[in-house]
Amino acid sequence: MFCETCFVFFACDMRKLLRRIWNFVFEWKWKLALTIVILIVSAVACIFLCDMSVEKVAEGRHYDDVNKIPHRNVGLLLGTSKFTIFGRNNEYYQRRIEAAYELYSKGKIDTILISGDNSKKDYNEPETMMADLVALGIPKDRFVLDYAGFRTLDSVVRAKNVFGRDSVTIISQEFHNVRALYLAEKFGVNAIAYNALYPIYRKSFRIILREKLARVKVVSDVLFGVKPKFEI
Repeated sequence: MFCETCFVFFACDMRKLLRRIWNFVFEWKWKLALTIVILIVSAVACIFLCDMSVEKVAEGRHYDDVNKIPHRNVGLLLGTSKFTIFGRNNEYYQRRIEAAYELYSKGKIDTILISGDNSKKDYNEPETMMADLVALGIPKDRFVLDYAGFRTLDSVVRAKNVFGRDSVTIISQEFHNVRALYLAEKFGVNAIAYNALYPIYRKSFRIILREKLARVKVVSDVLFGVKPKFEI
């Protein structure tokens, strides 16, 4: 009889314990699910707001038609690698070269400030781009090279603070130009932009997502006062 009574009490305690565990797990899962939903909604809202802010600032200041873009003395050509990581020709690079040459040959710019990465001894974006433009017929004395254009922010800010160019035509693809124009506005550079053509694979989801996240980064850089790696 005593054993049976003990078993009854033990079974009751186990049921209470299991119920408490279940309630805890259920409540924990519910709170976790709610937290995840809040984080996802917040992230989407942040991406959307940053995207809209950047687009709004650049609205009406970038051009596709070379005949409609106003003349500026300086073209700011944003650097990129001539080859992809797989060793193929980088179409983004080639299109920017073509755009810079088109602006110069149409008399829309007089000099070209090439800003790119030269962080390694065997990697030099500015000189590579200049060599290809010189091969197209632009005189070498028409170029100024910025070897510390590691990011778009560096290129835009250094154009004004280091090279004294506070009125420029930025040259890159549209998605890049929009970010650069946002930075120019925030750092006091009077800029317009000419949109180089896109490669045929421009609409891939990976590229679109990368650009949306890049716009969040550029807004946060401005908010937190991020500065170029080198300011001299």
